[in-house]
Amino acid sequence: MLRQQDVGHRIVVRRIVGIREGRPLFSDALGELVELSETHLTLATAQGQLRVPVAQVHRAKRVPPTRRPTAAAVVALERAADEAWPAPTRGRLGDWLLRSAEGWTGRANSALPIGDPDRPLAAAVDAVQRWYAELGQPALINTPLPLAAPVGTELDARGWGTRPPTLVQTAPLPRLASASDDQQGGTAADQGDARGAPDDTADPASGTPGAASRIDAAPGARAGGSSAVVELVAAPSDEWLAIAAGRKGGLPDAARHVLTAVDQVRFAHVYADGTLVAIGRGAVTGQGRWLGLSLIEVLPVARRQGLARRVINELAGWGASGGATHAFLQVEQRNEAAVALYQRLGFVTHHTYLTRVAPGR
Repeated sequence: MLRQQDVGHRIVVRRIVGIREGRPLFSDALGELVELSETHLTLATAQGQLRVPVAQVHRAKRVPPTRRPTAAAVVALERAADEAWPAPTRGRLGDWLLRSAEGWTGRANSALPIGDPDRPLAAAVDAVQRWYAELGQPALINTPLPLAAPVGTELDARGWGTRPPTLVQTAPLPRLASASDDQQGGTAADQGDARGAPDDTADPASGTPGAASRIDAAPGARAGGSSAVVELVAAPSDEWLAIAAGRKGGLPDAARHVLTAVDQVRFAHVYADGTLVAIGRGAVTGQGRWLGLSLIEVLPVARRQGLARRVINELAGWGASGGATHAFLQVEQRNEAAVALYQRLGFVTHHTYLTRVAPGR
C-alpha cells in the first residue's frame, strides 16, 4: 500500500467501481499522488484531479516516472517565480525563503522550502511558524512536488492542512508570441496570481471556485477584438490597479511592491472605445530566461473576444524581444476551464505544488 513518502510521485491505482453478478468491477487510474490520508487519496491525472476513497482501493503502487524536470530545474523555476512576485518582507532559513506581503496573495505570504534550511527539518518548520507568528500571520508553506515531499511528510505528521494542487505550467515564447487569430479564443482570469495567473489557492486569483466563470473557452469564439488597442507600459495606471484590486480584494501598499518591484516588468492595458477592458502583467526573471504571466483579466463586457489571448501574445512578444525563451504561469488544477485554455495556447505542466496551512487556521 502507499505511504506518505509516495506523495509527489507517479502511481497507479486499481479501484472498485461497482459490482456485477457478485463480482467487483475495477478501473485503473494513473497519475501523480498529491494527497494521502487515512480516508482517501488524490491523484493528478491527465483528465483532471481524481479523489478515491481508500475503501475503494483494491491495489496501488508507485510506478516509474514519465520524463520530468530535474530537481535543479524545479528550483530554478521556483526562484524565477519568486523574483517575479517579490514579497516586500523577507527572511531566510538557510536556502529556504520566508515571504510576507500584508497577506496579499498566498504566494507572497508563504515559505518556499527548497534547498537546505541549515537545521533539522523539524526545527526548520518550527522556525517558519515562529517567523509568521511574529508578523501576526498564519504560517503557509508552498511545497513543490516531489522535490519537497519530505517537507510534506513532516507537515502531515503535524496536522497541517492542504489547499488544492496548483500546476506550474510553461510554454516556449515563440509559440505564444506567434499565436494566430484563427485559433480558438478565450479569456483567462488571473489564476492564482497567472498562483489568471496563476498564484495561490489563498486568493481569488488561484482558480478558486467561481474562477472558471472568468474563463472564455467557448468553441469558435473569435480571437479578434481587432478594434481593441493593447498597450504595454512600465507602470500600471490607476485604472489598471482598480481592476486588479477588484480581482484580488484590495491593494495594500505591499501589493504595489509585489507588482512593481521587478527590473523588467510590463503592464498590459487593453482599451476599447477609450475604456480599459482588459489587463495583464509580465515579468522577466530567472537571469532573463523566464516570462512570468499574471493578472490576466478581462472585464465581463469584453469577454468572448479573445482579448486574453491578445494580452498574452503581446506580453510574450515583449519578453521574447528581451531575450526570454519561456513563459510560466500557475493555475489550480481544479480550474478546468483555465487549464484547457492554457493547454490550447501551448502550456504544459512543469511541476505541481501544494500550499500547506498550519493547524488552527
